[in-house]
Amino acid sequence: MTGLVQPASPLSVSSVAQLTLSLVAMVALIFAISWVLKRFKLAGPRGRGGIMVLDELVVGPRERIVLIRVGESQVLVGVGASGMVGLTPLVTPIVLDGAPEATSFADRLRDFVKRPDGAA
Repeated sequence: MTGLVQPASPLSVSSVAQLTLSLVAMVALIFAISWVLKRFKLAGPRGRGGIMVLDELVVGPRERIVLIRVGESQVLVGVGASGMVGLTPLVTPIVLDGAPEATSFADRLRDFVKRPDGAA
């Protein structure tokens, strides 16, 4: 005897099980990546049409102050666990140091990893 091993059939139980586990792992990876993008706000630009988030300041674990541009005016909005509260429309628009630029996922991930506290 020469000891030849026949290859497994593509429809064998082990092949189907391996294929199924691979597909489940890929779907789980897609869901995990989408959760990370949503959780750490790494998704794309946050402006659509005439409304755009210009800047935000985190003031607590679930509270932040957001500067929003609506058309040509700017509005400060408080966002918390209980909802949104319009703080004040600004008479004089705030000029930000730099124009908001759309950063790539790689740049945002690199910035997140460089954070000393690792918190979002």
